[in-house]
Parts: sequence; structure tokens; C-alpha cells
Amino acid sequence: MRFPVSLLSLVLMFVLSCRSQNSAPSGSRNTDWARGIVWYQIFPERFRNGDTANDPTPEEVPEARNYPSWQIHPWTSDWFEVQPYERKKSALFYDVVYSRRYGGDLIGVMQKLDYLKDLGVDAIYFNPLFEAATLHKYDGASFHHIDNNFGADSRGDLERLKLATETEDPGTWIWTSADSVFLQLIKEAHKRDIRIVMDGVFNHTGPEFFAFEDVRKNGPRSRYADWYDIKSWDDPATPQNEFDYAGWWGFKGLPEFYEDENGFRPAVWDYIFHATERWMDPNGDGDPSDGIDGWRLDVADQVAPVFWKKWYKHIKEINPAALIVAELWDEASEAVKDQRFDGAMNYPFAYAMVDFFIDQKTAIDAPELARRLQKLYEAYGKNTLGLMWNLIDSHDTDRVASMILNPDLNFDRMRSPKDNPNYRVRKPNDTERKKQKLIAAFQMTFVGAPLIYYGTEAGMWGSDDPDDRKPMLWADLKYDDEKQHPLPGKKRPDDKNVFDGELFNYYRDLIRLRRDHPALNRGDFSIAEEFTSGDMIAFYRTAAGEKLLVAFNRSDREQLLELPDNSFKKVLWGNSTRPLKVDGKSFMVIKLKVK
Repeated sequence: MRFPVSLLSLVLMFVLSCRSQNSAPSGSRNTDWARGIVWYQIFPERFRNGDTANDPTPEEVPEARNYPSWQIHPWTSDWFEVQPYERKKSALFYDVVYSRRYGGDLIGVMQKLDYLKDLGVDAIYFNPLFEAATLHKYDGASFHHIDNNFGADSRGDLERLKLATETEDPGTWIWTSADSVFLQLIKEAHKRDIRIVMDGVFNHTGPEFFAFEDVRKNGPRSRYADWYDIKSWDDPATPQNEFDYAGWWGFKGLPEFYEDENGFRPAVWDYIFHATERWMDPNGDGDPSDGIDGWRLDVADQVAPVFWKKWYKHIKEINPAALIVAELWDEASEAVKDQRFDGAMNYPFAYAMVDFFIDQKTAIDAPELARRLQKLYEAYGKNTLGLMWNLIDSHDTDRVASMILNPDLNFDRMRSPKDNPNYRVRKPNDTERKKQKLIAAFQMTFVGAPLIYYGTEAGMWGSDDPDDRKPMLWADLKYDDEKQHPLPGKKRPDDKNVFDGELFNYYRDLIRLRRDHPALNRGDFSIAEEFTSGDMIAFYRTAAGEKLLVAFNRSDREQLLELPDNSFKKVLWGNSTRPLKVDGKSFMVIKLKVK
């Protein structure tokens, strides 16, 4: 659907007209608003194509150059099917998949804000939105512009940027259509009491980043020559090009900024500070309510702590309530206590969920799960743990539905057919979905802020990158069956690929349960040791005037819960017949009497 011209005009005027009346959701001047809320992660290119007129062209897609048949990929096609236009390049799926673009944009996100509100989402975490050549946008061409293909006038934005004479100086920066669409999205989300957090990728850039392009053009004479970790300069007296630089994990498409014991060069600090200010207080009036509500920081452990501490302080000066969450794959309580971050992506929680509910040969028992959860609770404390993003899957992992089909693997290794030919790519059956439902229930009843990866609630499945980045399943679209296998000679079932309304309702009901009971979204936590053994783990969640017992049974057999009558009040979720029993592969939430 095209973005109406009249609305485009309003969007372009937005940055000039927005003032303090564009208020963010109400809350205190600290991060208390983020404790225990429900997050939703959006990978923008694959969420919703709201305006086909802004779709990428072959000239904008590096992999499409010298690829004359390239086109936008059909949203509803079988993910693994190599389309006719792709076969002119290769008949092998993993040869062509990285060239695909589906046209997802921020207009599509705005169209689906009410969907997210209905689900019960409190906040959105966006994967990178900044201008970049790739589909994932972790190779930014700047940190101060939204990607032109996410906006309402992609061709016009390219022309505006060509005519502009921008540098690292914010006084030279213009506002593009895409920038303004993002500000409009913030406004629309805030109207619905939905917060917005952006992905900050400050360790490295893309090769098209304005400073790096100047370095490549002008060599050691570039004003940005000391911004990057340059290993050697080209010698014009030789036929070869000796120019070399450090790339993130060796990838030359991700040139790294130079760092020493003082962190980045001062000019890089200044640029990042100015760019973050732009999105936190877009009109610069000192009122951050028209800006984003925080940041998720990519590869946070690979940036010097000295930078994060000063950046954290700077962010809090702009908006004391801004949330700073780091991508850290291990327990991160020391980094949080050091005032670098407010919280982190809680991968240790995800590891524990997989080890208990999914793994078979290497599965842990309930007491070990209880020990790990108690350790997290003690390391962070209730308030900080309440800010942690309790995820299971993300753009960096296989989807939870597919994890269930592939137990006993390393959490982030050999989880794709391209690495593991025995990886099962089929759709989960009803029994396997029960495991997903148990894990979702644990997310919604444990301490922290549950994070749902887009489409998990709709029934999406898929292996690790790139198969975890399929286009979103929508109820208003008709999708081809998924019946192709990505590897030659391999077969798989013919799976219906449809929006799972029953699963969506289940997630929505869980979120409502969490929201309706303060003990679940902000309460204290303690293990119910008397009910925790073997295949069943139970814990208490308590808040003022409310005490809940939550019990999970991963086995196929029912488990008895012997509660004295003087402690039982009612069952909030589960089988309420007496004596109380937790059915196989099920859970219960019981409200207890408060003495």
C-alpha cells in the first residue's frame, strides 16, 4: 500500500512542529517504567512492507549489482524455494538468500502498532534502523539518518543527501523523509503507551560510512584518518593497494573504530554523542518526550568501559529515564553495577530454559534450574533483574520453535542446515508446541522483562541466521506452503505456513495474566523447594497483598501439588480440580492466602 501523499507531507513537517505536547508514556524520571514490562523485537526489513514505493532498487543492494534479474522477493513465497529470478545466479538457496530484500519498512510497523498493543506489548526494540546497504543494517553509513528504504520517499531522500554537505558536525545535518517517518512512529507508539528503543552499533561502521569513505578516498590526508584502526596505508608508488584496516571479527565489511586505553578518538566520541542526542531529543528543546526511550548496545563488551561510562552519564543527562541495555552473552551484573548499563540481554536465562525444557540427553533437572535462577536473582537483585530482557530467541539464534526440534546442541553453534545437515527444518507439531508454550509461560512468570522475537507469537519457526529472519506471518496474507529443503537431495514435510491465531491468543492471555498481577511483573521471587524436584520446578512470586505459587511440569505425567486448605485461595491458570495436579507438559499459577 502506498503511503498517502498528504500524510507524507505531514510527516515531513513533523520534525518542525513537534514540541513538548508530544508526550511519552507517563512515568518517573528513572528506569522504573521498564521493570517487568513486555518487549517485542522487530527486525525491520522483515516485519511489514507498508509502502512498496520505497523498496530497495538493485543499485542500492550490493549483492544485486551485476545481477540483472534481481527483484524484491515475494513476501509470501516458500522461504527455501529459489525463485526463477534467483536461478539465473544460482540454484542453491544459501547462494542467493543473502541477496534478498522483502521491503519491510517503518510505515509497515506503524500500520501494525495496534496489533502489538492488542498482544500486550509495552515496548519495541528495533534492530538497526540507520542507513546501510545490508538487510540487517549493522554496517551503518551514518548514525544520524534512518535508512531511506524504511521511510516514505526513498528516492527523494537519496537526492537530498547528495545535495547536502554533511560532516560529523550536527549543524550540517538535514532531516530526511525516513528520519521524519521514524519520529512519527515514535509519536504514534507513545500515543499507545508503547516505548521505543533503538539498536546502537558504535563499535564499527559499514564501508559506506561517510568517514570511512573519506579515509579510502584521501588516505592519511583524510580528516578522519585517525578514526579507524588502520593497519597500513596504500603506497602510490606500488601497483598493489596496501590499504588495510581492522574489521569486526575480521570482516572487512565492518571496519572498526580505533580504540586505546582512553577509548575512541575524541572526534568519534563527539560524533556518537551528537548522533544519540538527535534521536533522544529530536527538536533539541530539552524535553526528550518526542525521542526514543533508550538504547540496546551491540557488542557492548567490545567497546572500552571508559566510553560506556561517560556515554551512560551523557544519556542520563538528556533523559534520566532512558533505558540502556547491553548485548552481553554472559552474566553481566558487574557491568551494570559499574554504571555502564541499566541491564542486559539475559542470555543465561535463555540457556537455562533450553537446558531444562528442550534438551534431552544433556537436560538439567529442576533443582539445577532452580540453582541457576537463584544465582541470577542474587547476582542482580530484584530491581535490576526486573530490567533484564528475558529472551529465548533473537536475530542471532534459531527460533525457539526450531530449537525444540533440535535439542542437545550448543546454544549458538551448528544450528542451521548450512552448518549442520541434520538440522530439522520442519514445522513443530502440537506436542512440540506445548514445549514452546511452557517456555513462554516461564518467561511471563519469572522475574525480568520478557522479550518476544517478532513472529514467535504467530507460530514462526526457523534455524539460525538467515533462516531466523523470514518475513513476518500475517493473518491477512496467504502464504505458500513451506516444502522445499535448503540442501540438495534433502527432503522435508509439506508444511502449512499460516498465522497461528491460537498461539497468538495464548501469548496474549499470558501477557494479560502477567499485567493483572503485580506479583508476576514486579514481585519478589523465591524457589518453592518443597515442590521442586526431578521434572517439576515451582517458585513463589510475592507483592504487597498478593502471593502466587507457580509450578511447571515438563514431564508427560501429572504431578501432585499438596497444598493445605488454609493456604489455597484459587487457581489463576491450570486445572482447578482438587487435589491440585499439574498436568503433563503444563503449568499452574495458584493464588495463595496472604496472612
